[in-house]
Amino acid sequence: MTTLSTHALDSALGQPAAGIAVALTGPEATLLAEARTDPDGRVRFDVPIGDGTHRLTFATGPWFAAADRATLYPEVVLSFEVDATEEHYHVALLLGPWSYTTYRGS
Repeated sequence: MTTLSTHALDSALGQPAAGIAVALTGPEATLLAEARTDPDGRVRFDVPIGDGTHRLTFATGPWFAAADRATLYPEVVLSFEVDATEEHYHVALLLGPWSYTTYRGS
C-alpha cells in the first residue's frame, strides 16, 4: 500500500486554494475519502491506497462561486494510475478560472 497527498494552488491569484472539497475514489469508483484543502491548499489522505486507477475530484465550481468568481470548470477530475510498490504519490493541481494543469510532485 502507498499514501497520497494533494494540493491546489490558485494560479490566477498566486496563492493556495484553501477550502476546496476533494473526493478520493479508487478502482471501481469506490469512495475512499473526502476532505477539504487546508489553509495551505493541501490534503494528506489518511487511507492507504492500492494498485489501480484512482481519481481526485475537486469541487471547483462551489469554491469559485463562494469567492464570487466565474469559472469554466464546475469540477476537476484527475485520474492517475497507482503502483502500490511506491511509497507515496503527490498529485498537485494548479487552478485558474479558465484553465488548470496537474503534475506529480514529491
